[in-house]
Amino acid sequence: MAELHTLDATELLAGYRSRSFSPVEVMRAVLARVQLWEPQLCATYLLRPEQALANAAASETRWLRGAPIGILDGVPVTIKENIATEGDPMPAGTAASRLTPALLDAPPAARLREAGALVFSKTTMPDYGMLSSGLSSFHKLARNPWDLRKTPGGSSAGAAAGAAAGYGPLHIGTDIGGSLRLPAGWCGIFSLKPSLGRIPIDPPTTGRAAGPMTRSVADSALLMQVLSKPDARDSMSLPEQVIDWEHFDAGVHRLRGLRIGLLMDAGCGLSVDTEVAVAVRRAGELFENAGAVVEPMEPFMTPAMLHGLDHFWRMRSRVDLAALPAQDRDKVLPYIRQWADSAADMSGTEVFAAASQSQATRFASVKACGRYDFVISPTAPVVAFLAEWPSPTNDPLHGLEHIAFTVPYNMSEQPAASINCGYTRDGLPIGLQIAGQRFDDLGVLQVARAFERIRDAQRPWPEPSAAKP
Repeated sequence: MAELHTLDATELLAGYRSRSFSPVEVMRAVLARVQLWEPQLCATYLLRPEQALANAAASETRWLRGAPIGILDGVPVTIKENIATEGDPMPAGTAASRLTPALLDAPPAARLREAGALVFSKTTMPDYGMLSSGLSSFHKLARNPWDLRKTPGGSSAGAAAGAAAGYGPLHIGTDIGGSLRLPAGWCGIFSLKPSLGRIPIDPPTTGRAAGPMTRSVADSALLMQVLSKPDARDSMSLPEQVIDWEHFDAGVHRLRGLRIGLLMDAGCGLSVDTEVAVAVRRAGELFENAGAVVEPMEPFMTPAMLHGLDHFWRMRSRVDLAALPAQDRDKVLPYIRQWADSAADMSGTEVFAAASQSQATRFASVKACGRYDFVISPTAPVVAFLAEWPSPTNDPLHGLEHIAFTVPYNMSEQPAASINCGYTRDGLPIGLQIAGQRFDDLGVLQVARAFERIRDAQRPWPEPSAAKP
């Protein structure tokens, strides 16, 4: 049998039912894996082994009685640290935060506990989640297990690194411009940014979504059964809907006849690396071979849209930083401060024009995608970059040039996933983004699962002994 830390959640649950192994054995195996990797990866925050084992023992007792409390009883899970967990501080990746304990579990955390999941750690992120890297003024520098010289991406940095390294099967992150999909692509895992409101979150914000980060599509579908339950605290949440998440595997025949747009040029931002382009075009060929109609798409994002989103977020961050006491503000990463301060001279008219680009992006995305059942593209135009860099450009005035493929779907509220579709010559993963029509989260999972079946052979998951120093 495979090592316990490598098993999918569905395999763990089957093992608990058959009594082949117990939640305690699994939790010990996962904690041993964390202990092996963590000095290098720095992916965890508030790791609590003793509490995790106590919770695993309680789960084991329930399974022995034949009375699990939910569909995730005994399955290890991590939660990104900006998702509130009762009694825990939420630093949002920055040393400027006051470490005040949260009063309640946020909706994703509450649903996990109700389902019996073993929340054994939170995961690291950069300052305020405003970087696509693991660089933080609060946490140690997070690294990519495929190559320790590289970033895992961000802002769900620790979650992606932990998933790829075998820190158990289930991880939860968040995404407002690509923060689930970008690190998923750079770490070779699967992630779904759901339709806005599909997974309730607190506090809700335009474009912000929580979502699963897993090694397999099956585990993300399992998590969607739990995370998509309603919660009144999210004023932007969707009405409760019966979705057959268990039907995520509709077979490769699900692809026959689908009209799929192939987007290789985002219209703005960084150019697509050659190796990324080759891998994504290969994915398009595989879809065609399976019976889909794949059609090249014209870009629909514009430099004005990306520039506007960037500058609106700069002003928002500037306002937030200005509210901090001077001694706390100075603790924020200089890169973030410079990025935010660059908005100081924006006029009211300019701020309004920048804010309006979110709607312009939304309209353009919906119109362009309306011709297709699904749209595939690179998740990111480049592969994982140096761990010490806050962004691929290492330039705060051009810090969001890599999100042009991902951010449109935050603004348009469409579901979009990242799944591994190949590797560079140096062995770094390459992410394929699969976007669907608004509310068709299950459809994105089904197409991703079909691609998971037809994609080229995957390399073994990284091991500490093989990771480049």
